[in-house]
Amino acid sequence: MGAETPKQFLELDGVPIAILSLRRIASCPLVTHIIVATRQDGIEKLEARLRQEKFTQPVRVIKGGDSRQESVAAALKLVSNDTELVLVHDAVRPFVSVEHITRVIEEARHCKAAIVGIPAMDTVKEVKRASLPEDVALITNTVPRERIVLAQTPQVFEMRLLKEAFARAEADGVSASDEAGLVERLGYDVHVIQGSERNIKITKPSDMDLARFYLQLEQKKA
Repeated sequence: MGAETPKQFLELDGVPIAILSLRRIASCPLVTHIIVATRQDGIEKLEARLRQEKFTQPVRVIKGGDSRQESVAAALKLVSNDTELVLVHDAVRPFVSVEHITRVIEEARHCKAAIVGIPAMDTVKEVKRASLPEDVALITNTVPRERIVLAQTPQVFEMRLLKEAFARAEADGVSASDEAGLVERLGYDVHVIQGSERNIKITKPSDMDLARFYLQLEQKKA
C-alpha cells in the first residue's frame, strides 16, 4: 500500500477497514466465535476499537505471524476441538456479503471444504522470466479461461481437516498463499461458490478509491 498505517487500519468513512470486514463476518448468524490475528503493535489499538462495537459473538485478538499462513496457524491453535467449521477471511475484504458468507459455510458443511471465487474475465497466460529483463516475460502457455477461478475469501473448512492440512504443511516445510492450497495437497476436493467482483481485497492505493465508491453506493441504498 505504501502507507505508514497498515492497510487493515486505514479508514473508510472514519472506520478502519478491518472493523468493516469484521462487521460483515459478525453479521452472519452462523458465525459463533471470532479470532483476529494481527501484528503485535496493532493488538491494543484493535481491541480498543472493538470495544466500541456491539458484536454478539465473542471476539479475541491475538498476535499473528509474518505471513497469512502463520497468522491462521496461530488462530487455529485457539480453536476448540468441538468446533465444526473454521472460516478464514481477509481483514481487507470489507465488502463481502452476508449471503456469500452463508452460502460458502453451507457448502463447506456439505463437502468439508469450500471457498468463494470469481471467474477470470481476462485471458490468462503462463510465463517464464529466465534471462529476461525484470519487466519482461515470455509466454509459455495460454490457460483456458473457463478453467480459471480467482480465489477470494471467506474460505471455510471442516476444523479437523484444516488442522491436518496445517500440521502436514508445517511438517513438510510447505507454504501456500491460501488455506485451500494446503487442503488441496492432501487430496481433498475444494468447492468454489460464485463470489462477487465487489468482494475486493484492498491492496494498493487505487483500491481505496474503488472501496470509497462501493461504500458510497451502499450508503445510498441504506
